[in-house]
Amino acid sequence: MLAGYILEGTEATQKFAAALSKTLSPRSLIALSGDLGSGKTTFMQGLIQGFGGSQAMVQSPTFVYLHHYPTTPPVYHFDLYRLRSIDDFYAMGFEEYFEKDGITAIEWPERIASILPSTAIKIQLSFVSETARRLVIE
Repeated sequence: MLAGYILEGTEATQKFAAALSKTLSPRSLIALSGDLGSGKTTFMQGLIQGFGGSQAMVQSPTFVYLHHYPTTPPVYHFDLYRLRSIDDFYAMGFEEYFEKDGITAIEWPERIASILPSTAIKIQLSFVSETARRLVIE
């Protein structure tokens, strides 16, 4: 089932993500897709805030594959933009996070599409205008 939303401004994206956090349970996995600048980090700020963390904790992990946020439950935030191959993902042991009792959020999940759990919540962000984003959730 697909659901689509138009979110006007960063605050709307953050509020949507914070509300979504209330529906998630440990071991939920969010596959967060979208072009550079489409709002993935903004979405993550709202998600972390929804779990009691500070938006200021969230940075785009572009140069680091994984950020761990000590929220309740913990959030494991992957950015796979620079991942060279799925073999690198395995070599770093990252697939173990699919089984952890936390929330796993993966930016650029298409890099590991063949091993994503079928239960992954797929979210696609795209540009509508300079300030508005379309969010499609599956």
